[in-house]
Amino acid sequence: MAQHIIKIQSVDHVTHDVLRFKTEKPDNFNFTPGQATRVAINKDGWEKKKRPFTFTNLPNEDHLEFTIKTYPPHQGVTNQLLTLKPGDELIIGDAWGTINYKGEGAFIAGGAGVTPFISIFRYLHSKNEIRNCKLIFANKTAEDIINQDEFKEMLGEKFVNILSNDQTEGFQHGLINEEFLNKQGVSNYKYIYLCGPEPMMKSIEEQLRNLNVKEDAIIKEVF
Repeated sequence: MAQHIIKIQSVDHVTHDVLRFKTEKPDNFNFTPGQATRVAINKDGWEKKKRPFTFTNLPNEDHLEFTIKTYPPHQGVTNQLLTLKPGDELIIGDAWGTINYKGEGAFIAGGAGVTPFISIFRYLHSKNEIRNCKLIFANKTAEDIINQDEFKEMLGEKFVNILSNDQTEGFQHGLINEEFLNKQGVSNYKYIYLCGPEPMMKSIEEQLRNLNVKEDAIIKEVF
């Protein structure tokens, strides 16, 4: 597997605990919207600690972008990312991933599991091909919603948020369940794109089966 060392060009906060890294792009490097790569920090003691992160920019842009949730209490890679600044380096490998766009569908994401969908929706928006695609995004609070304004601009009423902790006007409240998915009409879509924490994924897959969604219609990635 190829390995590339890339410099960080900028670091910005997307939410209180999510960072956006813009980096150099290696020559002839390619990926498909929705794909990820394994990333390590090019510093002593961190070079072999690789973690999977999704590309969130468009493939034809002259840089790479990663949108990464950090976990300050953890003494791991994501916590170390908080110390990085422009000029520091990352180590990445080839692109991989099971989520790629096959056609119009309902996208269901939990927290940082939305990251594969960022590049996909940006790509569809650039081609004016979002059509009837819908994004159902589950978070704890409104402050946790990644790229809220951008998704709202791209999707309008097809951007549906559900919050488990907050009861906020304009947002659904609770956990994603079978009744909620049925009201959102997910079974009417040819494809269901699913990405989030493993317990959430298992629960939603069972709910989708109860709604007679076929297994081969579900395109998923555990995040």
